[in-house]
Amino acid sequence: MIDLTVHPDRLERAVQRARERNIIIPTFRQMKNPALIPARIREELATIGLWDVNPRNLFRITWKNEPTASGGGFGGANWIELPKALTGVDARIIALVGKWFPTGSHKVGAAYACLAPRLVTGQFDPTTQKAVWPSTGNYCRGGAYDSALLACQSIAILPEGMSRERFDWLAGIAGEIIATPGTESNVKEIFDKCWELRRSGQDLMIFNQFEEFGNYLWHYEITGHAMEEVLQQAMGPRSVYRGLVSATGSAGTIASGDYLKQIFPASKIVASEALQCPTLLENGFGAHRIEGIGDKHVPWIHNVGNTDVVVAIDDNAVANLARLFNEPMGRAYLVRMGVPEAIVGQLDLLGFSGIGNVLSACKLAKYYEMTGDDIVLTILTDSMELYGSRLEEMRAELGDYTETQAAADYARWLLGQSTDNMLELRYTDRRRIHQLKYYTWVEQQGRSYQEIQAQWYDRSYWTGFQGQADEIDTLIDEFNARVGLL
Repeated sequence: MIDLTVHPDRLERAVQRARERNIIIPTFRQMKNPALIPARIREELATIGLWDVNPRNLFRITWKNEPTASGGGFGGANWIELPKALTGVDARIIALVGKWFPTGSHKVGAAYACLAPRLVTGQFDPTTQKAVWPSTGNYCRGGAYDSALLACQSIAILPEGMSRERFDWLAGIAGEIIATPGTESNVKEIFDKCWELRRSGQDLMIFNQFEEFGNYLWHYEITGHAMEEVLQQAMGPRSVYRGLVSATGSAGTIASGDYLKQIFPASKIVASEALQCPTLLENGFGAHRIEGIGDKHVPWIHNVGNTDVVVAIDDNAVANLARLFNEPMGRAYLVRMGVPEAIVGQLDLLGFSGIGNVLSACKLAKYYEMTGDDIVLTILTDSMELYGSRLEEMRAELGDYTETQAAADYARWLLGQSTDNMLELRYTDRRRIHQLKYYTWVEQQGRSYQEIQAQWYDRSYWTGFQGQADEIDTLIDEFNARVGLL
């Protein structure tokens, strides 16, 4: 269970800080249903930009923001359906859109759900402690942003090889930025830096997304319900929801599949990763270019026993499709191939991990021979707004993007996707993957042998976390009442 023990002295300091800085904290139920947000706060948001460092933007941690950069209200969850002319499959591929969160990524929600419970219980003291956000990119951005809104200091940790946009933006938000060696798949180096900080004697708290069950709970509760609502809008009388596809990353987003599987027991949960680092597929290792998905270990919060399929995507597919989807010649070619212009104009909603997720959904649809009645859900964690420098690098290295390249990429990486590099998990496959946690979490990170066994054998282990949102909301309501700003 998430520890919700109250520390009265530090809680009082947190309440005083919130009162001084005009901070009101949103509940899980308000993130699920923004109609519950007080009218006064909605009026204030009408004059605030989506990325502004303003504590009222805590209430924009939801899938239901109006898709506008400034002054937006709320509506339904943001999603896009990709047509067969693009995906090459009959199945309906529907993706939730992460661009319309503050920071341009849904990771701001996962970070919030790790920090907020510690704040409203007094476990974290914003007046003395620094919040440390170890990440492969978007999570530390979300954590630094949440920290700024909640008036506490932050340290962002991410690999030095991540996109320039991440570092440029963090420079104006985080109190400190630590760039660790390597790129996307160098997660252990991030963990090593966390241990170094723990031994430094600084007053800090580390919010490691890979083991923080606030991350799991936010996606189970908020993303899961958003997906359910999207299905209610999209499904017709013959429709069948077949499953969720998500890059494993920190294993937060994929927790939404646990929620959906409780409603649709026959549905699948599909974990996607990079072929160049096939950790789940074949205990492999390596480096790759699909930023934001983390690997070479199994996250502590990954409910492996509930995962049905593993898919590995070639990072060359992602890099080349990023050009096809965003270069003028690529977009023009897609229109000629019958992809509606309205869809082509929105393909910048797919960041690198989003492209990988969509390709994994296409492979799943082919593997199970899905028809036009079948629906597969996936996630666009962020958008190409965070990868413009990658396009510049590819232009410098490879030259201008031509119609011939567009035709080749469309044929090979979209229509030509096959069912290779996939594994439908048996019980023993799931157990093998779960047991990989031992080397990272028990041997290196200090987790107990008893808990790793409980994750596998105790059926109540995961459902225990799933039921804590209401308890956290009660603590948030009490905190806001003591602050006295509502």
